[in-house]
Amino acid sequence: MKFSMRIEPEAHTEELLFARQLGLHYVYTWVREDLWSYEALLALRHKVETAGLTLYNVGSYELGKSDKIHLALPGRDIEIEKFKAFLRNLGRAGIHTTTFTWEPTKVWSSDPGETRGAISRRVDLTEMQRRPFTHGREYSEEEIWENFEYFIKQVLPVAEESDVRLALHPNDPPTESLGGIPCLIHSFEDYQRAFAIADSPYLGMEFCTGCWLEGGENFGDMFEAIRYFQAQKKIFIVHFRNVSAPLPYFVETFLDNGYMDMYQVMKVFCEIGYDGTMTLDHTPRFAPGFDKGSGTAYAIGYMRALLERAQAE
Repeated sequence: MKFSMRIEPEAHTEELLFARQLGLHYVYTWVREDLWSYEALLALRHKVETAGLTLYNVGSYELGKSDKIHLALPGRDIEIEKFKAFLRNLGRAGIHTTTFTWEPTKVWSSDPGETRGAISRRVDLTEMQRRPFTHGREYSEEEIWENFEYFIKQVLPVAEESDVRLALHPNDPPTESLGGIPCLIHSFEDYQRAFAIADSPYLGMEFCTGCWLEGGENFGDMFEAIRYFQAQKKIFIVHFRNVSAPLPYFVETFLDNGYMDMYQVMKVFCEIGYDGTMTLDHTPRFAPGFDKGSGTAYAIGYMRALLERAQAE
């Protein structure tokens, strides 16, 4: 198992050193459009490797969460061609995993909450469902699936040729619809449908324990899903996160004070021999002056202890 952390796309020397000091060997990042080129991606990879680390995956918010692609808006084909070019550049630069999520309106949140006195992301689904349409009308579930199939059938041949795997993250929060737009991935069955459409080893998942816990029973049995999708070789990346309760209301917590015993989760990943990256996803904010890097350090130390206990057991 490869613990990983997010770095800025500029890969600052200090944060790379911080990763090394945490005992990490892998990092990932999201890049802006000015860093999509082969030259920029290669330079980023070399800078990370010079620091003694491996750049495991690189994503683009603009391409990975494009409403033009997801909703078949004007300019969709132009954006898909940009996505293809990004994949080719990643492959040439020796970066073989990227991530995307079918969230044309990005991650939804309510006003912040708190956990153990720390400011944290909060979701109140009842409040969210009162919000207006984000794109002027209500979309059907089949429209969204048709748009996904249109996209995936075009980009997968390029991903395969470029040797770049696509890790599909679930919708956050994983509910049926937000702002008039159905959520593509909010259940075990949704992932099965996506993988059946793709029919390729180059489409897998960013297994987000946080989203799975948010969805609760509606998402499906998380432990069963971990074993099932690992056997299918579909888990490319793991997001490790805990929350206070399943929907309709939750606050993101530190790993050790949510409703899930994260040791049980780590133990399953250890048992199945998962060998991809595992990273802290979101985290509550420590007090000002103590916040930069502390959430990551706290989580990595906790995750390392969980793994050592699971391996010993």
